[in-house]
Amino acid sequence: MIRFASIAAIGLAASLAAPVCAQDTEVDEPLPAGPPKTVFDGDFLSLGVGVGYNASYSGSDDYNVNILPIVQASVAGIKVNPRPAGIALDLVPDPDEGIAFSAGPMVRLRSDRVDAEDIDDEVVASYGELDRAVELGASVGVSFPQLLNPFDSLSVNVDAAWDVAGAHGGMYWSPGVTYFTPLSRATAASLTLSTTFIDDDFADYYYSVPTINTLLPDEDVLPGFEAEGGMQSYGVNLLLAHDLSGDVTDGGLSLVAIGGWSKLVGDAADTPFTSIRGDNDQYFVALGVGYTF
Repeated sequence: MIRFASIAAIGLAASLAAPVCAQDTEVDEPLPAGPPKTVFDGDFLSLGVGVGYNASYSGSDDYNVNILPIVQASVAGIKVNPRPAGIALDLVPDPDEGIAFSAGPMVRLRSDRVDAEDIDDEVVASYGELDRAVELGASVGVSFPQLLNPFDSLSVNVDAAWDVAGAHGGMYWSPGVTYFTPLSRATAASLTLSTTFIDDDFADYYYSVPTINTLLPDEDVLPGFEAEGGMQSYGVNLLLAHDLSGDVTDGGLSLVAIGGWSKLVGDAADTPFTSIRGDNDQYFVALGVGYTF
C-alpha cells in the first residue's frame, strides 16, 4: 500500500541542502583554506520526493511503501528544516565560522494507526483507529564544524513537542547526534544516532491494550496492558547523497539513499501490539531525488 508519509524526511532534506564542499579525489588539486561559498550561503529552496519502506505503525512487523515529499529552505536568514510529517524553523543566524546554534518552533503530525486500511495486522486493526495528533514544540541544537577535516561537522539536536489536538494529549522529546562528512566533491554521508522519550499519556494512548475486545474471538484477544512513559526507542540512520553535477556546492539535482534501524524498548516493546503481534526491531530504507536552487 502506498501512502504519504515523511519517515525519513529529516535525513533526506539534510542531504539535499548540505552547506559543505569536499575536495576532489585529484591529488594534484590543492585544498582550499576553508569551505568556499555555496548555493546554501544565502536564500535557497530544496524540493525533493522519495520512496520509503517502513513499518506500518510503531511496533509493527508489516511494512508499507510511502511517498516522502520534502521541502527545505532559507529565506531572509530563517531556515526551514523538515521533520517527519512536519517542519522546524531555525531563527538563529549562523556565524561565518565556528560553532553554530539553532533554535525555533516546530510542528508535526503523528498518524500512527489513524487508518485501519494501513494496519495490515487484522488483530491490531480490531482495536480501533486512533486520532491524528498535532504536535507543537521547539527544536534546539548546536553544530561543531571542521572536526576531522575542513568540511565535516558534528551536530547535537533536541526536539520536544506536545499534542495540541487532543489525540494522545502527551509529549515526547528526542535528542540526536549527527556526524556529516563529504566523501568526494560530489558525494556526502551522514550518520545519526538518536533516541526518543515519551510521557505516560503518550505511552498509554499508543501502547496500552484493553482487556476486552468483542470484535475478536477469545483466543485472539490480546492480554490487557497498561503502558507507562520512559524511553521509547533508540536507533541509527546512515545517509548517502550524490550530486549529479559532480559538485555539492552548486545546487541542482541530487540522489539520496537512506537506511535506518531503531529498537523499541520499555513499554513500547512490551505491549502486546509489539511483543505478540509485531517486532521491536524497526527498519526503513528510502531512495529520493531532489533539486536545489
